[in-house]
Amino acid sequence: MAKRVAQFHKVSFEQFKTDIRDTFGAIDDSEIKEVYESVRLPERATAGSAGYDFFTPVPVVLHPGKTVKIPTGIRVEMQENWVLKCYPRSGLGFKFRLQLNNTVGIIDSDYFYSDNEGHIFAKITNDTNEEKIVELEAGAGFMQGIFVEYGITMDDDVTGTRNGGFGSTSK
Repeated sequence: MAKRVAQFHKVSFEQFKTDIRDTFGAIDDSEIKEVYESVRLPERATAGSAGYDFFTPVPVVLHPGKTVKIPTGIRVEMQENWVLKCYPRSGLGFKFRLQLNNTVGIIDSDYFYSDNEGHIFAKITNDTNEEKIVELEAGAGFMQGIFVEYGITMDDDVTGTRNGGFGSTSK
């Protein structure tokens, strides 16, 4: 049986409101609340699935060559020495060349404690060369996350802590 190493949570409504407005502009609080309440925690589709499907909280239409940043409303609490690696869902990558802009999203175990509550974002691009439009309804699976254990070198003595999202460890 697989190890149980993590727990998904929603970010707070206040964090979600800040982040969705940063992405999509001025939106009414009641509309944001409705979207927030519909946020689904990631889940596996079958007992044999390695990946946890993430669901888009809003409808997404991506024309060829276009990009969108999706605030998922999700954070993950996991044991030390584990990482969540995020990829596009296989079918979307295969059918539309849907790409995560950072190729593989890496969610470290200490990200959960950041000022932004460890809110997981995905920046995706429709990289089709066949002029296909990606249309995802709210609640559609678009990304999958896989938990992976990792090791460190014998002489590693890092003691620093994180506070932030993308690129925060190099600031």
